[in-house]
Amino acid sequence: MNLLDILDRFLCTVDFKAKNKIEVLEKISEIASKSDRMKGIPKETIFNKLSERETQGTTGFGKGLAIPHTRIKGMDEFLLFIITSKKGVDFKAIDNKKVNLIFVLLGPEAEVRSHLKILAGISRLLSNASIKNELLKAPSILALYEAFVRHSEIQEQKEKVKKKKRLMYIILYMEEYLYEILEFLIEKGVEGATIIDSFGMGQYISNIPLFASFIGFMKENKNQSKTIISIIDADQEGEIITGIENITGNLDKKQGAMIFTMDLASYKGTMKML
Repeated sequence: MNLLDILDRFLCTVDFKAKNKIEVLEKISEIASKSDRMKGIPKETIFNKLSERETQGTTGFGKGLAIPHTRIKGMDEFLLFIITSKKGVDFKAIDNKKVNLIFVLLGPEAEVRSHLKILAGISRLLSNASIKNELLKAPSILALYEAFVRHSEIQEQKEKVKKKKRLMYIILYMEEYLYEILEFLIEKGVEGATIIDSFGMGQYISNIPLFASFIGFMKENKNQSKTIISIIDADQEGEIITGIENITGNLDKKQGAMIFTMDLASYKGTMKML
């Protein structure tokens, strides 16, 4: 889904001010309630849903960025608008720094898959620091909108180019990193993965008489693993591997995980999780 199609330029705001997170949510709820896409949904309902989402974990993701979002019963289409704040607002972000750039996303209750894809699209767009800076420096709503249009069109053109796919295997003995890696894959736009309970060779080699004396060592829990299988864009391979190593540490210097990829000549179907 093209972000430009769901952006309401008339709700975008520059030089936004608020004293605290509650006031931020109250003000953006009031702004959102003015959109025709809300179909008369009151600002109180929007505020309650946004607040409920924040109890699950702050959407202030650090580095001056927040993406408050939720799904609301009664909506038929998505609504996106952008808010900038020169002085910044206290949003209780994960790095405890003020937020200067806010993307507000509201969508239909049943559109879980599309909601995730839109969030991934916003994340990809804002991963470019120069784009964030240009949006923040926009002196007016029109300038903000034009900057967003320009970069959205560039991103859409890139995504229209047919991308070569690869099959990625992540064999993970360090299970404590599993959910962090899955969260990272979603952030990078990976739409689904298969996770298999797997075992290292040591789980079975102790049954060979020659290695019987190692039976206790070989059957330790460290021989249990998770294998994550997913399809990725070939041009994302380096970025994804680097991101995973930011979680696990340098895989050339420590044991506990392995990543390898294979070119996909063809495929049919989907690994989407929903």
